[in-house]
Amino acid sequence: MFAGAMIAILVTMGLALTRAWIGPTVFDRILAVNMFGTKTVLLIAVIGFLTRRPDFLDLALVYALMNFIGVIAVLRFVKFGHFGQADDEEEISDR
Repeated sequence: MFAGAMIAILVTMGLALTRAWIGPTVFDRILAVNMFGTKTVLLIAVIGFLTRRPDFLDLALVYALMNFIGVIAVLRFVKFGHFGQADDEEEISDR
């Protein structure tokens, strides 16, 4: 039963990679990479359950946080074109 779940997760990971490759927009690709990361977290959790190693859940949580922060960083870069603070001109116009 769990082997079937692992196969299904791997298939959806393959579909996510296909969506990331095809696109067509950058947001489709970012969403596909986020889905791939989420499925990776699920796969780590299932492997931890099958091997009876609960410490894998800690690894899955750390990976989930890294995936979330990475997607937010990429979206910020796509929107603003940089990761740093706003330019001085933008700060002055906001006041």
